[in-house]
Amino acid sequence: MADFTTSKAQPVTQIPLKRIGDVKGKESEKEKKMRKVCADFESIFTYYMFKTMRQSIPQSGYFKQSTGKDAYNMLFDQKVAEEMANKGKEVGLQQALFNQLNK
Repeated sequence: MADFTTSKAQPVTQIPLKRIGDVKGKESEKEKKMRKVCADFESIFTYYMFKTMRQSIPQSGYFKQSTGKDAYNMLFDQKVAEEMANKGKEVGLQQALFNQLNK
């Protein structure tokens, strides 16, 4: 019978945990750069999709069009698109593009 009281195993609290983003394992520097480029492309694509959707909304005459509203909408859409691309699972274009380029 084995004696577990004298084992050299580390306590669970001392085992270094991987970050959730590192689940894919060790990637080469080239693959990391390629993932970044794919995420940037997805971000740009998503931003233009938001921009086009906003342009399709008819303008009403009830509220005056303020000059700052367009700038705010642009910055808001850019930030939302970046956050969606950084998560990597929202649109799916990033992973599809990475798989295609990594062949």
